[in-house]
Amino acid sequence: MRQVTFGAMRMMPTGTAASEGNQPVSEFEELAMPLAKSAYNLARWLVKNDHDAEDLVQETYLKAFRSFHSFQLGTNFRAWLYRILRNTFLNSRTGLTATSTVSLDSDEEGPDLAVENETPETILMKHVNSEQIQRAIDDLPIIYRETLLLCDVEKMSYREISEILSIPIGTVMSRLARGRKAVRISLRGTPSIASRLTSQVETNATATVPM
Repeated sequence: MRQVTFGAMRMMPTGTAASEGNQPVSEFEELAMPLAKSAYNLARWLVKNDHDAEDLVQETYLKAFRSFHSFQLGTNFRAWLYRILRNTFLNSRTGLTATSTVSLDSDEEGPDLAVENETPETILMKHVNSEQIQRAIDDLPIIYRETLLLCDVEKMSYREISEILSIPIGTVMSRLARGRKAVRISLRGTPSIASRLTSQVETNATATVPM
């Protein structure tokens, strides 16, 4: 996956010693700065360009700092920050455009949408630095793209994703299964990757055959 180095300190508010809840900058920095790079990478996947990603992360960090008094220390700060990032994106012009053609209630859950942690496409996503894979993810509707990114790129649990997206865990699993299926279909249209995907499917199938 494409990784981008980002100057995290540029996001911090200047000339301010404490948040609105009188919590010091140092406490916010301690929690927020280690997440700056991954927050930027997630933003970059969502908005699809560097400039808008920087703007999104800067706005996210400013909102998070101003609202830091509402965060309960000792709880999941990453999920809290990512929820702010996601909501900031959805309220932006890019986010409104991305979601205008997709109903957030369009998921159709069912028992056939069980999610496997290791699938041929997730293995390829881990080991292949491919523009085709990036395009396949970029082409996903936002509700599937964000779920796939949080799970397969950010390695977040279903519970964390459920908290960030404000949806049931069952919906998380449904969106993840559909997103992975769409990526798989897209990759099968690329000869070099399709052959590796097919090979991995055959390897997995052989490994599950009882001796």
